[in-house]
Amino acid sequence: MSEKLSAGAIIPGIALPTIAGEPARIGGAASRWRIVFVYRGLHCGVCKSYLARLDDRRAEFEAEGIDLVAVSGDTREQATEFAEAANLTIPVAYGLSVDQMKALGLYISAPFINTDAVRPFPEPGLFIVSPEGRAHMIEIASSPFMRPDLDLVLRGAKMAKNDGYPVRGTMEP
Repeated sequence: MSEKLSAGAIIPGIALPTIAGEPARIGGAASRWRIVFVYRGLHCGVCKSYLARLDDRRAEFEAEGIDLVAVSGDTREQATEFAEAANLTIPVAYGLSVDQMKALGLYISAPFINTDAVRPFPEPGLFIVSPEGRAHMIEIASSPFMRPDLDLVLRGAKMAKNDGYPVRGTMEP
């Protein structure tokens, strides 16, 4: 079981290759806000439709100064096939290791019958990351069916970036 990543924590400095050839930084400092969408992999049709809807709205996020990246544990070939099937133009990174999945606090599933998954894969996660590399907002799911509404994701990211909306969920009981 993965340890939960705390809201406001520094995201691990993970850098992954993208299918376009440029590296994608998941954590670490950056010049802009970014949203990292972790998807399950090529085998997930729900991921394809969700990320296709995100891609349709890419310009809205970019107009707000927010970068997007989709990330999976797939191979380069699988990630390329996924991006082509979903007609994605957002950066698609690949090669997230099980240790990196754990460091991000993701749920991890074993391959199961009747899918193309051949190794452990992450369940969906979404991280709104500040330029300082902090996890400003986190959404971790245990199945492909639990996805945040993209209108609310954009609204929350804009509030954090433009209005100083604070990191929530940090009070210790």
